[in-house]
Amino acid sequence: MSTAPDIRVDDLSGPAIVALLEEHLAFANAVSPPSAVHALDLDALRRPEITFWTAWFGDELAGCAALRELDATHGEVKSMRTATGYQRRGVAQALLEHMIATARERGYRRLSLETGNTDAFAPARRLYERFGFATCPPFADYVIDGFSVCMTRAL
Repeated sequence: MSTAPDIRVDDLSGPAIVALLEEHLAFANAVSPPSAVHALDLDALRRPEITFWTAWFGDELAGCAALRELDATHGEVKSMRTATGYQRRGVAQALLEHMIATARERGYRRLSLETGNTDAFAPARRLYERFGFATCPPFADYVIDGFSVCMTRAL
């Protein structure tokens, strides 16, 4: 296996990505109250303001991530998920680096995200903190709900 995955824009039509996103939604629903599940389904991820990427090692799907344009200067990280067999192998880091680079190319000045505040989401929060994200007040349509944590970083 090469050291970095092949990251490509995805049209969300392949069975592997459909299965990974179903796993992502199942996880979110299993560890979050319904009011705090902000994971997007396939139709929502196909909106024009969202760019969706998948990470591959050969013909094996290793992970996915999306970048939603909130406005001309602010993007949101969405749908970060690493396939079970590829966790702790740098896939999420590669996807996040790719999104940060894309956000800079687009001229965004800020990149934000929402994630859970429980132990189930601790690995994700640690990754975001390593990349300079810090806790912030809710942004976009998010509200303080006792479960979610919003994070942001300047670019």
